[in-house]
Amino acid sequence: MAIGKVWATLSSLQLLALQKDVSGMRIYTSEEVEAVNGTDVRLRCTFESSRGLSLITSDYSLPSLPYLNVTTNFLLQVFYYQRKPFLPQEGLFRKCISWAGDIMGSDASIIIREVKFIYNGTYICQVKNPPDVHGPDGEIKLRVVETASFSGLLLLAFAIAAAISGIVILLLIIASCRRCKRRRQRELEGNEEAPRKERKDPTAW
Repeated sequence: MAIGKVWATLSSLQLLALQKDVSGMRIYTSEEVEAVNGTDVRLRCTFESSRGLSLITSDYSLPSLPYLNVTTNFLLQVFYYQRKPFLPQEGLFRKCISWAGDIMGSDASIIIREVKFIYNGTYICQVKNPPDVHGPDGEIKLRVVETASFSGLLLLAFAIAAAISGIVILLLIIASCRRCKRRRQRELEGNEEAPRKERKDPTAW
């Protein structure tokens, strides 16, 4: 009985050591991204791993094409990275994907060029770093729209207004500085002329 408890304790310790040695991969994504038809969009996917980053692989896939109301029986390969990026050479995403990540910076992001409505869908970002291979995949829901949403337009309007306001304030500061400089010059010139006017002719009675 005592031997059985000892073996159980040893087994549990080994299991804890194994779990500690192989921790899960953590992936962080933008979750939802909106892009206007014909523009470029970045699918942000970053990760955390307790291991060195020499064996990292990254994979993007798309399980369905909602715009065409098509669900594939396999994951549609979008992009793959292993030591270097492997861009799609054929199919829907040919010449449309760019690597925008930095593995040493724990970044596995990509850019989709000139998005189309057919690109609508939920993209899966998988990052593996053996033996750190466990953990949920990242998901990014891409929504391609005809025009920017109201919130997007509002943010753009705020950005433009802020930029214009900054330029106006800068011009006002410059104009105010020039005005002050001219005023000081006039005051200095006035102070120099005043003593001259007060001087009297010594021969005058």
